[in-house]
Amino acid sequence: MTADTKPRALDTEAARTYLAAHPQLATILGGDPEGWDIREASDGFLNVVFLVRGPAGGLCLKQALPWVRHAGESWPLPDNRAFFEQSYLAIVGPLAEGALPRLHHYDPGRQILAMELLTPHETLRYALIEGRRFPRVSADIGAFVARACYRTSPFHQPLEQVREWQARFAAGVELQRITLDLIFQDAYRDNPRSSWTSPQLDDLAHGFREDVPLKRAAGRLAQRFLTVGQALIHCDLHTAAIMVTEADTKVIDPEFALYGPIGFDLGAYLANILISHLAQPGHATPADDRTAMAEWLLQQPALLWDSFSRTFRQLWESEGGGDAWHDDLFPKPGSAALLRPDYEALETEIFADMVGFAALKMIRRVFSYAHVADFLRIADPDRRAACERRAVLLARRLLTEPERFRTTDDIVAATRAA
Repeated sequence: MTADTKPRALDTEAARTYLAAHPQLATILGGDPEGWDIREASDGFLNVVFLVRGPAGGLCLKQALPWVRHAGESWPLPDNRAFFEQSYLAIVGPLAEGALPRLHHYDPGRQILAMELLTPHETLRYALIEGRRFPRVSADIGAFVARACYRTSPFHQPLEQVREWQARFAAGVELQRITLDLIFQDAYRDNPRSSWTSPQLDDLAHGFREDVPLKRAAGRLAQRFLTVGQALIHCDLHTAAIMVTEADTKVIDPEFALYGPIGFDLGAYLANILISHLAQPGHATPADDRTAMAEWLLQQPALLWDSFSRTFRQLWESEGGGDAWHDDLFPKPGSAALLRPDYEALETEIFADMVGFAALKMIRRVFSYAHVADFLRIADPDRRAACERRAVLLARRLLTEPERFRTTDDIVAATRAA
C-alpha cells in the first residue's frame, strides 16, 4: 500500500461528510447533517470510532486504520482488518440471539463500518472500575460464547461450511501474529514493546523470563491456540469489548476473530473479571472500601461457567446438523445419554483451556503491551504494583498447577489466597 492509497483517517467533519454521502446512513440519522451530534470515542489501541446522533436515530462509525493508533505508522497493521469484523458480525449475528450490534454498512476501500449505536449501554470495564454491578452480564457472556461457538462448530455446521469459514478467517495472519506475540510470547522474552510497573515488579518481570515451568505451560497453550480450531471465536473478549446495561449485554470489536479453542473466549472474560477483582483495593476510597464489589466479582466465574455449560449442553442435545456426531448416527434429540461421556470429556477440555488462557491473559496485561485501565487508573505505583503482583502470581499458579483447578470454586479459592 502506497501513501496515496492508504485509507485517510476520519476526523469529526470527515465523518459527517462521509455519512451524508451515504443515503442509507443519512436516513438512519435523519435531519440536516450539520445538526448531527458527532463525538469521537476512540478508546482502544487500533481504531477510530465516532458516536453519531441525529433526530431520527444513531450510528457507531468505526474505521480500521492500517497502523496501531497509539504507535502510528511505525507499527503497521493489515489494511483489511474491517473485513474480519464484518465477516464475524455477518456470520455470528444471526446465531447469537441479539448479542451483537447490527451492521448497517461496510466500506472495504476505506475500512469503515457503520453499526447500531448501542445506547444507553456503557463499557463494562469502566463501570467495574467505578464499582458498579450488572446482574446479567456474566451469564449473558457464558450463553453468548456457547451459542456463537456451538453454532459455528462442526457440531452444528457441515464440513463444507466450516471449511469455508475457516479459510476466510485464516487469512488474518497478521492479526493472529499480534495475538500470539502479545499473549503467548512477549511477557517471557526481551521485547521493546513490553512494559510494567518498574521498579516494583522488576523481579517478577525478569524472573518470568527464566521460569521454565511457566514458559512450558505458555508453550503448550500456544500449541493449542495454533492447532485447535473448535469454533469461530471472538478472540478478544475482554471487558472493554462488552457493552452493558442492567438488562442487556452486547459484544463488540470482533476483528481478531478466528477458528480456535472455545476456552479462549471464556478465558478472556474470566481473566478480566479476576483482574477487576484484584484491582478493587486500588480503587478503594474512605467512603467505599470496595469489599462488596470484590465479593460480587468473585461470584462471576461460576455464573459465567454455569451459563456456558448449561447453554452449550442444551444445544448439543437439541441442535444437530454438523458432521461431528452426525445426525444419521446420533439423532437429535434422543442421543444425549449415548454421548454423555463424550460431552463430559469435551467440557473438561474447554474448562482447562479457559483456566490456562485466562492466566496467560492476566500476565500479558501486566508484562506485555496494552495494559488495562483496571490497573492503570490506580495512581499510586506502589499500590498498583501490589495489585498487579497478586494477579501475575495467581496466574502463575493457574498455569503451572492445572490439576488443582477443576471447578470455579477452585479458582475463587486461589484468588482469595493470592
